[in-house]
Amino acid sequence: MLRPTLALANKTRFGSILTNSKMMANQVQVNNSSINCVIENNKNWAAEIQAKNPDFFVNLAKGQSPKLLWIGCSDSRMAVDVLTQTKPGDIFIHRNIANRIPSEDLNVLSVIEYAVKHLRVEHVVVAGHTSCGGVKAAMSNDSVGILDHWLRPIKDLYLANEEEINSLPEESRVDRLGELNVIQGVNTVSKLPVVHEAWKEGRELYVHGWMLQLHTGLLKDLDISVSGPKQVENIYKLSTSQH
Repeated sequence: MLRPTLALANKTRFGSILTNSKMMANQVQVNNSSINCVIENNKNWAAEIQAKNPDFFVNLAKGQSPKLLWIGCSDSRMAVDVLTQTKPGDIFIHRNIANRIPSEDLNVLSVIEYAVKHLRVEHVVVAGHTSCGGVKAAMSNDSVGILDHWLRPIKDLYLANEEEINSLPEESRVDRLGELNVIQGVNTVSKLPVVHEAWKEGRELYVHGWMLQLHTGLLKDLDISVSGPKQVENIYKLSTSQH
C-alpha cells in the first residue's frame, strides 16, 4: 500500500522541481535581454537564408568540405566569416588565446589532424592580429592567472628576439612579437607528421602566416608560406622505420 503513495509523492515532487526550474529559466531570460537578442538574430538570419535559398540548410546538413583550416586568436574582433566574406562550411576553424600552436597540445593537434587527414584541406592559415592582448600580456610582468603558463612560450620568443623587438618604436613591439608568434606557428605546423604524410601522398597543402590589421580590417600576408618538404629541415622529415 505504501508504494503508490511514495510514487505519487515522488511524481509530485518531480513535477514541482520542473515547474520551479521553468520559472527560474524564464526569469533568467527576462533578465538577460542581451543574450535573447542573439537568439532572435539567429532566427532572422536563418529565415533570411531560407528565403533566398530553400535548400541551403538541407545541403549544409549533408556534410562539410572546407578547403581551408584557420588557426587564429580567440579575440572577439577576429570574426573569421565576416572579414573573409565566407559562408558556413567554407572554413574549418580553431581559435585560442594568442593563436598558439604548442606541439604537445592535443586540442590543436587533433584539429589539424582532422582537417588535413580527413577533411583534406588544401590550406592551413595561422592568423594573428595587431594589438593582441595575449601577446601584450606575455611582454609584461603582470600575472594573468592560468594564462601565465599558456603565454610563457611567447615570453621565451620575446627573449629570443629581444634586441630586434626593443629596437622598434614602443607602439610597434607588440605587433612584431605577434608576427614572430605567427611565424613560429607556421614552422610548427609545417613540421607535423600529418602534414608531411599529405605531401608524401602528392597532395597540395600550403601553410600560411597572416596578420589581421585591426586598424584597417585588412589581412597582411607575412609571405612565409610553406608548400612542401623542401622548405623544412631534414631532421623533421619523418619516415616509417623498417624492421
